[in-house]
Amino acid sequence: MTSLTSLLPIFITAMGFGLAVAAPVGPMSILCMRRSLAEGWRPGLATGVGIATGDGIYAAVAALGLTGISEFMLAYDRPLHLAAGLFLLYLGLKTFWRRPVENGTLPAPSVVSTFRAFWGSLLLTLTNPPTIIMFAAIFAALAPKGGFEPATALATVSGVTLGSLLWWIFIVGGVTVFRHALGQRVRLWIDRLAGSFLVFFGVSEIRRGL
Repeated sequence: MTSLTSLLPIFITAMGFGLAVAAPVGPMSILCMRRSLAEGWRPGLATGVGIATGDGIYAAVAALGLTGISEFMLAYDRPLHLAAGLFLLYLGLKTFWRRPVENGTLPAPSVVSTFRAFWGSLLLTLTNPPTIIMFAAIFAALAPKGGFEPATALATVSGVTLGSLLWWIFIVGGVTVFRHALGQRVRLWIDRLAGSFLVFFGVSEIRRGL
């Protein structure tokens, strides 16, 4: 029987891994920062929650040893990369050509747009099946002697998910603090830069899918 005292170090270590997985700058980071800057903290946070949820799902697949799911995802690696690339390309072009708001203020994001940001980022995260391999390696490093029990697997998956979520909360909070200090022209150039990066990542994903 696994005690709470023995689960705490596993949970904290898994949080560290979750932070490490989320921290590298990539298309999801650009997307989260841009939405926080241009649309406000709610769509930005919804994007971060979607990414963390995707990380948690892949972590659960690795922890539970669901080889059938992981093999299926890896078998369709190229189509998924292609789909992700096309979506990133669409987002990049849309961001690049986004028109500035004339009065400098944005309407409050609707519930629909917030949920759309969540589901879009979740699906985009899940279109990267090699993430399963990375989490499998993490779980191999964290696995106690005798393998994972349900309690240790739950603690590890929860830790990874929370660690990833904390990183996105930090990103959204940091961007939101400086959001109102930026002028309209600066925001326009940030949109151009973010759109260019998203297009670059989209083309890279498309090349991986071909």
